[in-house]
Amino acid sequence: MGVRLDESDEYMHELGPEPNFNESMYINCFDPVQGVGGWFRMGNRANEGTAEMTVCLYLPPEVEGGNRQVGFMFKRPAIDNNDAFDAAGLTWTMVKPFEELRIDYVGKVVVLDEPEQMADPKQAFTDNPYAEAEIHLTFTGQGRPSMFGGEPDEPHETPGEEFAKGHYEQLVVATGTMRVGEREWQVDGFGLRDHSWGPRYWQAPWYYRWLTVNVDENFGFMASRVAKRDADGTRGGFVWENGRMHLCDDVEISTETRGTESYHDRIEGVIRSSRSEREWRFTGEALSLIPLRNRRQAPDGDWLQTRISEAYTKWTIHSGDFAGRVGYGMSEYLDQIIGDQPVGLAE
Repeated sequence: MGVRLDESDEYMHELGPEPNFNESMYINCFDPVQGVGGWFRMGNRANEGTAEMTVCLYLPPEVEGGNRQVGFMFKRPAIDNNDAFDAAGLTWTMVKPFEELRIDYVGKVVVLDEPEQMADPKQAFTDNPYAEAEIHLTFTGQGRPSMFGGEPDEPHETPGEEFAKGHYEQLVVATGTMRVGEREWQVDGFGLRDHSWGPRYWQAPWYYRWLTVNVDENFGFMASRVAKRDADGTRGGFVWENGRMHLCDDVEISTETRGTESYHDRIEGVIRSSRSEREWRFTGEALSLIPLRNRRQAPDGDWLQTRISEAYTKWTIHSGDFAGRVGYGMSEYLDQIIGDQPVGLAE
């Protein structure tokens, strides 16, 4: 099965007929020196008449030894077309396909001393203070050879279980400014971006683990484990090492959790490429985690609840040319919640 990825895919796609058609861009970045960063997402659901706009900022302690804070905002602004990613104060600008993208955000964020309060979003938005935020970031990539993914020549998802008709990712360098209230940072860091389009329900996967890792401009990777309710699902990703893309077809991940909510805390894993006959071992430490939720009503009237735990993560590489090096990125754990517990605990 072939995969197509053209420069035109860096722009908006034709709105499909599916009621749950989604086109979204996501990007994260972290400054390894200052310990500041975050992620941004815009998902257009024009056939539903709304977009999903998310800004999530991981902030260093205000004083030495203090708590890490998270600045967060989520909105569903009204939209009636799929012409652009531009709503609720967040704007995406494609400057040059495969090489440069810019985002700008001007608006409020709720400032959380205890990010896990977002498990109850209504209460979290009510009980915590707000601050004005302004973010201007430019992301640069290393061109077409650094792109991973695209749109398969043939449909690859079971009807009713679609998550993305097309999807690609790229490691990037990030520069610019972030301001939250009176605090401001000149950002110089690394991150990962992705772009997806097609019908999507967050309840389609049974669970997944999505890990993004940047050591520097010469090394990083993405590891993905997606489980289906009635099938094993997929394992894969890519490693970008010294200007070469290694396509990976196996990932093993083990997780230590904490608390009665079973949030992920420590991660041990290995990602492998049979084509390159290589493997890379790594461990991760969740530095700051915010739990998000998505709910959808099933045809029988029951509410399906999905938890997406988003953790700013410190990664250590344990094999290969970059063994001993430390990087930063995200560990995103999506689980369907059954009986108040995430379904993927056995992974």
